[in-house]
Amino acid sequence: MSHGSSHATRPAGAHRVVVVVDANSNPFELGCATEVFGLRRPEIGRDLYEFALCSPEPRTLMRDGFFTLTGVAGLDAAETADTLIVPNRPDVEVPRRPAVLDAVRRAHARGARLVGFCSGAFTLAEAGVLDGRRATAHWQWADSFRARFPSVRLEPDVLFVDDGDILTAAGSAAALDLGLHIVRRDHGAEVANAVSRRLVFAAHRDGGQRQFVERPVPDLPDESLAPLLAWAQERLDAPLSVSDLAARAAVSPATLHRRFRAQLGTTPLAWLTAERVALACRLIERGEARLEVVARRSGLGTAARLRTLMRRETGITPSAYRTRFGRRPAAAAAAAAGSVPHGVAPAVRGPEAEPGPIVSGG
Repeated sequence: MSHGSSHATRPAGAHRVVVVVDANSNPFELGCATEVFGLRRPEIGRDLYEFALCSPEPRTLMRDGFFTLTGVAGLDAAETADTLIVPNRPDVEVPRRPAVLDAVRRAHARGARLVGFCSGAFTLAEAGVLDGRRATAHWQWADSFRARFPSVRLEPDVLFVDDGDILTAAGSAAALDLGLHIVRRDHGAEVANAVSRRLVFAAHRDGGQRQFVERPVPDLPDESLAPLLAWAQERLDAPLSVSDLAARAAVSPATLHRRFRAQLGTTPLAWLTAERVALACRLIERGEARLEVVARRSGLGTAARLRTLMRRETGITPSAYRTRFGRRPAAAAAAAAGSVPHGVAPAVRGPEAEPGPIVSGG
């Protein structure tokens, strides 16, 4: 199996994401990284990243010998990564290749962002860059991880951890959650929603949600929250309360709380607040400069409350968010993208959940 190491037509200066693949690496997380960071984005009007795969060997046998990866760049490609995604493998007790660990250390020393999906946290910890830092890994390896790396602050029951320049995901689908979180950090909520729409995946699940829910399949009668969430998302500017949500679902507030915890891993109030903050972000990105208008249309009430909640949930103020993600004139956007935009994807409403205390970067 061959894969080109990068897209030749990426604009100069684009953020460069490099994935290191090593012997017995998991193909699923590799696919997640490729889907989120490696595909062209004509629906957005520009490509978001320069993307490359690299490996310490010319031929890399993937997990359980499913297939062999060839035709990718050598490990020296990691030296130019702005974001380096490290290898993840199921054989967590086997030491990582010294050359790979050295590449991780050098990337960290020069300020690159490091990402570990699933057992990738073992690679980061073995390289020594997680000492004293927060991280997560798949729940089934939590005890093994703690025993080997007691200086790492492991948070085993969350989807992902954003610790600034080092981010880790619990594994499998959580790799997509973290990937979309990174896109949101880099390019804003509107672009992240467009990417999630192409993936047909939830636009945002809170990093602090549990790795598994109590009832993945609801008992009959159907207790799915999807109709209620869709109803509420169309009325975020209204004075909705938890009691209103419970009345709409024809259950008590206590029952609604239990269902939110079981199905979403969060509370009704936290979900509602997060949806409103996400809508406020989209309004700012679309060019609305009046904070009072943004606060009213997103249901947050006042500009003061908008400032408080945006700072809490995104780590920056509304004005800083506008500077970073706000709509630019078409000519400037085209110059930044290196081509004439082909159009901008419409916003996508999805089950965006509140960024809790685990998701602290921004």
